[in-house]
Amino acid sequence: MRFLIFVVLWCLLAAVAWPIALLLLVLLPLLWLISIPFQILGIAVGAVLALLKALLFLPARLLGYR
Repeated sequence: MRFLIFVVLWCLLAAVAWPIALLLLVLLPLLWLISIPFQILGIAVGAVLALLKALLFLPARLLGYR
């Protein structure tokens, strides 16, 4: 659904301002490549926070609290 909305908005932009639409078409893959390290960093931070949560709740789980 998001892709369909993107395509419709891009077509509208192409009809109104085609140079900006072509620039967007060229720069979008580059922006996606630049964002990959930030996505990996977000996954790593989420994993570390999940580990800390598991360690903090471990005594309560061992004592039988659900």
